[in-house]
Amino acid sequence: MTEAAPTSEQPRPSVLRRAGVALALAVVAGLLALLVWDLAHKESAKGFVNEIAAGKNPAAPPISLKRLDGKPGEVTLASLRGKPVVINWWASWCEPCKQEAPLLEAAYRKWSAKGVVFLGIDARDFRSDGRLFVAKHDLGFTMLEDGSGKTLGHWGITGFPETFFVDGRGRAVDHIGRQIKDSAELEAGIEKAVG
Repeated sequence: MTEAAPTSEQPRPSVLRRAGVALALAVVAGLLALLVWDLAHKESAKGFVNEIAAGKNPAAPPISLKRLDGKPGEVTLASLRGKPVVINWWASWCEPCKQEAPLLEAAYRKWSAKGVVFLGIDARDFRSDGRLFVAKHDLGFTMLEDGSGKTLGHWGITGFPETFFVDGRGRAVDHIGRQIKDSAELEAGIEKAVG
């Protein structure tokens, strides 16, 4: 059986090969650009966390997210200006998040009467799993959903759980980049936010 010679209607194999190479190079260039952007963005967010550790109290990045319980509207960090805020990023699949949940709920019950706002942000998770987590741990503070994780980069989140403390001026005054060990550690961050 002999192969048919390419006709004017069929592209030549060398043309197809060049087009394939050009497409592959374009994809690689796009991925490289995305990687460079991601690294620069992470470095900027890492600087935010480093500023908090150095005691500089940088302005907290914006947050605007829907409620996990499905109530209408979004909750924004800007709308909470004037109040100290505790922001905890978590996910239902995160074991340390399960262990620290009772500490956060106890602190919420103690401090909410004193004007401290608690926000839980369920990130990179399914809404239904997040809702089950909240019900199982009987969490009463405001829960927001960030299934795509769009807030993580701005805050320098590198894992779950992470907790930030924001004062009434909208400045980040403390950060715990892991599971909260005990109520004393949590209270220390809240005290800084209350000022």
